[in-house]
Amino acid sequence: MTENPVLRYTVLGLVVLAAVVALGSWLVRTRRVSPFGVFGRALRGITDPVVKPVERRLVRMGGNPAHAGGWLVVVIAVAGIVFLSVAGWFMATFQTAYAAATGGPRATFALIIDLAYRILFVALIVRVVAAWFGMFRYSRWIRPAYILTDWLVEPIRRIVPNVGAFDFSPVVAVVVLSLLRQIVLSALSR
Repeated sequence: MTENPVLRYTVLGLVVLAAVVALGSWLVRTRRVSPFGVFGRALRGITDPVVKPVERRLVRMGGNPAHAGGWLVVVIAVAGIVFLSVAGWFMATFQTAYAAATGGPRATFALIIDLAYRILFVALIVRVVAAWFGMFRYSRWIRPAYILTDWLVEPIRRIVPNVGAFDFSPVVAVVVLSLLRQIVLSALSR
């Protein structure tokens, strides 16, 4: 699978642009550039429409509005990484689906196995990350992840004990799931 370098450079450009905007806002805020001079007013005119909404959001969340520039860069970078990951996933899925459509019944079954693995893998990751934030099976948004993975995690939980406060059964479930996928896909390729 090849990623599109145009998407990567676009995300990198947006992160750099956010960093430049944050720097301009910081220069005016700390009075390194006079906010009343021609350059300062122009800089404020460019940066304020981008930074002010972030400042308002930070104040509502109890944060310091002086950190808005840094948060802008972090949010743009994280959103860019998520966007690139989702775009890569869609491209890989499209390529796999195309191979399945042209490869016959075995390739179609391999596609179904691969998609089921990916869905279960994401559900296990959601389950683990949600537990870090105190969201468990009765949370409305997390319940589907538990429904999808309980059949695999619960039997492993009975065998693998907790180590202190850490539950390693989802990690073992990922390993078991990966092994099952490899066994089924290798059996199909024969």
